[in-house]
Amino acid sequence: MEYYKELRKFVGHKPIILPGAVVIIVNGNGEILLQERENNFWGLPGGLMDLGESLADTAKREVFEETGLSIQNLVLLDVLSGPEYYNKMPNEDELYSVTAIYTTTDYTGELIPDMDESKSLKFYEINCLPERMEQEYKDCIKIYLRSRT
Repeated sequence: MEYYKELRKFVGHKPIILPGAVVIIVNGNGEILLQERENNFWGLPGGLMDLGESLADTAKREVFEETGLSIQNLVLLDVLSGPEYYNKMPNEDELYSVTAIYTTTDYTGELIPDMDESKSLKFYEINCLPERMEQEYKDCIKIYLRSRT
């Protein structure tokens, strides 16, 4: 069972801190991989940390689960946290996300979307990203763009 679900049994809907990781996977053309989620918004592959994992392990596991890709040689770009990353979910759960942002160009495998969490996967040119993206993912991509200069 996922850690945060176990924690919710004790704290109910009260705010909790949820650490996780996302990965900006860049192909040979400089395009980044985005995941279309069930809410029709696009985002970066990644997710929440499980007990006993490092953030890098979380990134690798989540990317594999969501995309079918195995990733290596992760570079930590930054960590997002603070009041702007507070969320109140439709079920009334409250959380503050702490998200490690990684990037890599080193991946193997075939793109296979996890149909439980994804509608589709697609590499996008950095200047032609979809409009429907949550702010946290836009912030991650801005950090990635700053790291390239």
